[in-house]
Amino acid sequence: MIQVNAVTRNYGTFKAVDRVSFTIQRGEIVGLLGHNGAGKTTIMKMLTGYLEPSSGEIELAGQKRNADPANARRLIGYLPENCPLYREMSAIDTLEYRAALYLLTAQQRRTAIRDALTRTGLQARALDPIATLSRGLRQRVGVAQAILHRPQILILDEPTSGLDPLQIEQMRNLIRDLASEATIILSTHILQEVQATCDRVIILRQGRKVLDDRLESLQTGAALQLRSDISPDQLTQLRNELPEIEGYQQLPSASPGHHYTLQLTCDSDHAAPRIAQRIIEQGHRLYALTPESRNLETIFRDSANAAPAER
Repeated sequence: MIQVNAVTRNYGTFKAVDRVSFTIQRGEIVGLLGHNGAGKTTIMKMLTGYLEPSSGEIELAGQKRNADPANARRLIGYLPENCPLYREMSAIDTLEYRAALYLLTAQQRRTAIRDALTRTGLQARALDPIATLSRGLRQRVGVAQAILHRPQILILDEPTSGLDPLQIEQMRNLIRDLASEATIILSTHILQEVQATCDRVIILRQGRKVLDDRLESLQTGAALQLRSDISPDQLTQLRNELPEIEGYQQLPSASPGHHYTLQLTCDSDHAAPRIAQRIIEQGHRLYALTPESRNLETIFRDSANAAPAER
């Protein structure tokens, strides 16, 4: 659905985005992460057509975005971080205005507006002026605008900003529901939202992509936690015998035996049985051998602290 090929965006001599490539399939929910200035907003603006790449290409639904800009805009629903709204208008007036811009017929407008209000939980506040709504409710009006024309691609920048816990859960459910008919890119600083909602994460640092993988794979990781009476010297010998072990780090341990993190050359499901078997065959005690589980905060910190690839 989305194909980004070596896209670069320059501001004078500064590269805000530097040769970034990725592919997103239909129905995926992808989290776009990075510190402030990493290039997230610039990429979203290039996808939506607010900015043109300095080089590289973007394809949407199999067509180059700049080949038919009007059609590309119809494919996309966009919620910017600070969604601009006319404060004197009501929510329903705002959606009526946006529906007219999309050239929807009268019947299409009624159906689209009713569906957008229902999905975002705004029915009871539809006639209230935007100026009287809380930040969370204004955010929901922004989401209603973005999904009004049932886009194939939905780009959400901080969609849960200003929402209370109940509204956040409603927004998560809405995003999952929308994924049945749209490809979704979600950019947020709230890592729990990515953890709760996304299938995959792309992390940017200094304008370059440093990580792109499914959350399930990242959180499992190619590492094992080992607790055994095997000494470091004996573990070094075992590493030389087993190609599955790339390296290890000894950790402090208050329990019997030694505690290690084993870095693997393959997935832990394949490596663990062979490692356990060899330890036992050599007469050592095996107290624990478990896959290392990482949360998104750890993944983000490790990726963000890593140096970007050479330019």
